[in-house]
Amino acid sequence: MPGHTENEITVAAPLDLVWDMTNDLENWPSLFSEYASVEVLSREGETTTFRLTMHPDENGKIWSWVSERTTDRKGRKVRARRVETGPFERMDIHWEYSEVPGGTRMHWRQDFAMKPDAPVDDAWMTDNINRNSKVQMALIRDKIEQRERESRSAAVLPSN
Repeated sequence: MPGHTENEITVAAPLDLVWDMTNDLENWPSLFSEYASVEVLSREGETTTFRLTMHPDENGKIWSWVSERTTDRKGRKVRARRVETGPFERMDIHWEYSEVPGGTRMHWRQDFAMKPDAPVDDAWMTDNINRNSKVQMALIRDKIEQRERESRSAAVLPSN
């Protein structure tokens, strides 16, 4: 059975700010705790091909792969897929954004399948992605909400 995860979080910030911060690929290493670097390889319209490199894992291994990501700001959706799949047969990612009372809801869905010779199976990876998505989404929420508080504070400061 292929892997499937769905996770969501509400961010107490306007949709535009949430969209801008979460789709600023070059800034992902400071937004996500797991990414060491992002290298944009190409941009064509709303589609970006990029290399993500993670921090070393507990065994010192550095994981890196190329993904393709297409944003649809008007539709408030992002679709991505791994181009270099590594241990995955496939990895498709869908992000959706919606305005809700109190802010912006971010919903992440990942559909994937591990290769037969991968070091882990679909069930293990599903659990891993679910655990990690919750951690990353909370970090992202906190960083965006901090930016929102700072921008509100700056807006009310008197000018000389």
